[in-house]
Amino acid sequence: MDLIKFSIQRPVTAAVMVIMIVLFGMIGLTKLPVQLAPDTELPEIEVMTSWPGASPSELETEVIERQEDNLKSLQNLQKMESSSYNDYATITLTFALETDVDTALLRVSNKLNEVSDYPDNVYEPVISSSGGSTRPIIWMQMRALEGSDTDILTQRTFFDNEVKQYIERVDGVASLMVFGGTKDQLEIVLDPEKMARRGITINQVIARVTAANNDISAGVLGIDRRNYRIRTTAKFQNVTDPLDVVIVDDGITRILLRDIATSRIGYEPQFVSVMENGAEGIVIGVKKQKGGNVLEIVERVHAEVDRLNEDVLAKRGLYINWSYDEAPYILRAISIMKKNVLIGAALAILVLITFLRSFRSTGTIGLAIPISAIGTFTTLWLMGRNLNVVSLAGISFAVGMLVDNSIVVLENIDRHLKLGKKTFDAVYEGATEVYGAVIASTLTTVAVFLPVIFMKQEAGQLFRDIAIAITTAILLSLFVSITVIPSFMHLIYKKKGPAQKEGGALGKVGDMFISSIMGVSNFFLKNTLTRVGCVVSFTAFSLLIAWALMPKAEYLPQGNQNFIMNILVPPPGYSAEKRHEVGEYVFEQTDAYRKDTGQGLPKIKNVFYVSADMISMFGVVCTDEDETRAGELIPSLNQIIYSMPGMFGISLQPGIFETGLGKGRTIDLNISGEDMGAIVQAGFTLWGAVGQAVPNSQIRPVPSLEMAYPEGRIIPDKKKLAAGGLTEQELGIYVDVLMDGRKVADYSPDGKDRIDLVVRSEEADFKTPEAILAAPMVNNHGKLVRVGDVATLSYEHGMTQIDRLEKRRNIRLEITPPIDVPLQEAMETIRTTVDGLSEAGQLSGLNVKLGGNANKLMETFHALKWNLALAILITYLLMASLFENFLYPFIILFSVPLAAAGGFIGLRLVDLLVARQPLDVLTMLGFIILVGTVVNNAILIVHQSLNNVRLENMLGMDAIKDAIRTRIRPIFMSVCTSISGFLPLVLATDSGSELYRGIGSVLLGGMALSTLFTLFVIPALLSFFIGYEEKGRKAAPVQESLERYSA
Repeated sequence: MDLIKFSIQRPVTAAVMVIMIVLFGMIGLTKLPVQLAPDTELPEIEVMTSWPGASPSELETEVIERQEDNLKSLQNLQKMESSSYNDYATITLTFALETDVDTALLRVSNKLNEVSDYPDNVYEPVISSSGGSTRPIIWMQMRALEGSDTDILTQRTFFDNEVKQYIERVDGVASLMVFGGTKDQLEIVLDPEKMARRGITINQVIARVTAANNDISAGVLGIDRRNYRIRTTAKFQNVTDPLDVVIVDDGITRILLRDIATSRIGYEPQFVSVMENGAEGIVIGVKKQKGGNVLEIVERVHAEVDRLNEDVLAKRGLYINWSYDEAPYILRAISIMKKNVLIGAALAILVLITFLRSFRSTGTIGLAIPISAIGTFTTLWLMGRNLNVVSLAGISFAVGMLVDNSIVVLENIDRHLKLGKKTFDAVYEGATEVYGAVIASTLTTVAVFLPVIFMKQEAGQLFRDIAIAITTAILLSLFVSITVIPSFMHLIYKKKGPAQKEGGALGKVGDMFISSIMGVSNFFLKNTLTRVGCVVSFTAFSLLIAWALMPKAEYLPQGNQNFIMNILVPPPGYSAEKRHEVGEYVFEQTDAYRKDTGQGLPKIKNVFYVSADMISMFGVVCTDEDETRAGELIPSLNQIIYSMPGMFGISLQPGIFETGLGKGRTIDLNISGEDMGAIVQAGFTLWGAVGQAVPNSQIRPVPSLEMAYPEGRIIPDKKKLAAGGLTEQELGIYVDVLMDGRKVADYSPDGKDRIDLVVRSEEADFKTPEAILAAPMVNNHGKLVRVGDVATLSYEHGMTQIDRLEKRRNIRLEITPPIDVPLQEAMETIRTTVDGLSEAGQLSGLNVKLGGNANKLMETFHALKWNLALAILITYLLMASLFENFLYPFIILFSVPLAAAGGFIGLRLVDLLVARQPLDVLTMLGFIILVGTVVNNAILIVHQSLNNVRLENMLGMDAIKDAIRTRIRPIFMSVCTSISGFLPLVLATDSGSELYRGIGSVLLGGMALSTLFTLFVIPALLSFFIGYEEKGRKAAPVQESLERYSA
């Protein structure tokens, strides 16, 4: 079917097709999830196992090693890490990008079911699909209402049972991260002295309490016409029920539990300190599901929190305070992006009016922008993508290129109209003549994205959104140029031809510019020497500029969120009271920045503090008027951290692609081995060496390099224990009871939620480890002994946390280089430093590897390198097919190195004059896009030159000069509209601009320089080979070849 003729003859049908495109685009826009950036995280599953009272080393040997042995063979598992803390341990499993999370969850659950023989008191593992390192998108704090006498720290069980589930039910919420508060528990408080006087052992108490707290169903008994369910009910229904349990009854003496103990509702020990703006509370972090709409999640969670505040929480004297969420930054970034798109479109239209000096023609071409841009949303929706700054950036970059095809078609139609042809003939022949050229230029632009769309790396998810957006928009613009433009041009001019406009002053300037370009071009085409000199000098200049200006690479843009994360590394063993003191000091020091300090620093709006064994940190949010200046506070916050004795830490502005706390722009240096002492020593060595090699870098060891967590070890005397009829396990259980208590059962009265039933001693009785040695106990012979009679006390030090990487103990140095040191440069420096220490024998027996963003950068850089080569190859083969010639595509590709030089020039100028702009992997994508765009101008020149020779019987040199003269106007019109579309994106410095400014600078610089150089280099190079064309050759003209291919 002749699509051009069909569109001209049936304009209503063409209009209906356009309306359908716009209609479905609007539907897609309303359906697209909205978030800041595409999901780039690899699928993660976290397994958490709790063991109250256990040390990290016990959890490692008794729990983690067993679980790892079963989980290590999971399909598509890329990395397995674990962390063991006091009381609990986690395993984080990272899977390949395309892994189905639901299937992986099932496999993880099955593997964990194979693990048996956990020690007593180990809870069932809890599996989470949100991943241990996923960053919350919302932070809140539950507090007591002003004037309320509710102790917020005792409300954790209430939150877990009455509040948590409502927030987790909100559509799009994956899980909650909760810090602070202590859970309820039913405590049986033993009196060791009374137990000793009555000869009661701890094993007797635990056995009787456990046996008494049981309901047993016996089955169903049928009597006449009714069935009766027979049950033995003995579970404790109130707090005092356990006191009636009979411990001993020998017929003479009966000892009840109340004779040696009391019972009460108590709370777990408090080891965490959580505060916001100086007020204690329970911190809640909300993690989103993969692909969730952040704006909708925030709105829904806000509505649910408001409901809870008015209902459930108000009755309890509590409320949830909203601290921070990502929605304002996303809305601001998207709003700025939309504004830049509109400004770019307006500038492109203004350029068209300047060139065309006709509102009718400009309006006709301008139709390509809204039709193609809105239609793109349909594809994004159908492919399961979301609306974010990156996908909008793709549409923005396309805006400047959407009119390129339409310009070429309209210009040629206008040229035929001026030749005096009838309107239908002029429109049809003008559009048909360049039909092949616009298809060729479109397909080369689209083809370069094919390798990008199928990239598997994490950064490939970012590229995919831009690739889909630009590809769809360009294809739609092709459809518009060969259907809508001819149809509208025919309608506009069929009754009244184009007005004959005088050039005016602007026209004269344009003519002078064209004459100047033609003069320079004619000079380079003068003879063989000038042609060779032109090709060699411009190509060599471009390669030299590209080599000289190529900077070291970064990984991903960091963004500029209104949030500073300060991660603290305190000395091991801080108590809850000491953690609270640290928090009060932080609030006292940061209060000075809540008002104008006179130093020009931004003002602080909100500060929250969390300190536990797992993580200690405080977060800072600036006021709304200073929301883009939060990073300026980092030096001052670092001073606060290092002003605390024994404390060190790091202050970072979280990156928008950050997948874990403090891991935005970090290089992970993993030190693995078997001997923890050797690993720690190597950690200190590398810390010092890297600190010197990369000055002013912030280094955070995970876990802490200080093996100084205080431990009081009760060491049994095996002979004395045996003589007293005791075992090491019985001694350990008794000491456990004397401390924080030992869970022996669940307390779950009818109609109420389950809590732990704990046997413990009175907290005030044992304030020191020495007091435990003095505690009396009854041995299995009924004799009274003290713990100190069968054991000794030794003070030692242990690890606060034990990490493992692929089943080997590991310490990770998270290195954040200074902002002025590119990640690639820092990585190379660190690798050199590590190699030097290895050669010196200081790392023997250990495995030291770079990881984190260092690995991701190298993987992406490697993939991009081959994708660039593949894009060039695809472009070459596509043009060879279209031209039915292997030589002319090679000539056209000479525009690529010219564009590369312009890209690096644009990048450097933006970095110097607009804002800091590194060569991150998103910016690298700009060079791939250039491959498909800069060849378009060369295609127009080569295509027209060959048509002049083959169809118009021109001589080679005359054909080239005529091609330059006739195509120079549409070339510069296309380039100017593209540059106008890019310009607002390149000059933007607001929120989210880091995502697209780099690509825009590369495209702007590359297209500008390449366009100018292409007009000289391509004709000069073509002149050496066009002489081989047969004058007036009809056998296989380019036009026929292109039309046959497109058909």
